[in-house]
Amino acid sequence: MQTKSSIALVALVTSLSLVASSNAFAQYVWVNDKGIKQFSDVPPPKGTPKDRILKAPGVRNQVAEDKNANVSNADAGKNEIEKLQKPETLASKNEDYNKRKIAREESEKKAAQEQQANQEKQKNCGRAKAYQQSIESGMPILTRNQSGERVILDETQRSQELAEAKKILTDCK
Repeated sequence: MQTKSSIALVALVTSLSLVASSNAFAQYVWVNDKGIKQFSDVPPPKGTPKDRILKAPGVRNQVAEDKNANVSNADAGKNEIEKLQKPETLASKNEDYNKRKIAREESEKKAAQEQQANQEKQKNCGRAKAYQQSIESGMPILTRNQSGERVILDETQRSQELAEAKKILTDCK
């Protein structure tokens, strides 16, 4: 009889020790304010929202239940759960930084090209304005023909040159 009672006593002590030890190895998992998953045997800080606590001893996984319960909101819930469970890695942060850097370089390059184009346009407008004034002054204007000889513009050529200068100046305004 003593063997049965001693076996029962050993079984009782063993089961009690297992129950007590399960609380000693309790694991808490939560996502902190920076989006990093925290593992600990002590509960998360008191200000931690319940939706950020992923695992607590003696409590069923609330995030998994919410995911299964809201099938109609699966996309929104899934994205939120993934954000909570998968914090941003260094590689993804680096990738985002490189994308922003490339976009900034492209915008700076585009701005520089636009500035250079505006400077060229201003320069060409100034030349066209000076040429128009020269044509309108009535003074003889010398040009070179196809063979390289110097030729004075006649009235028809003057009027054509004046029309072209005015056309260029309309784009300058």
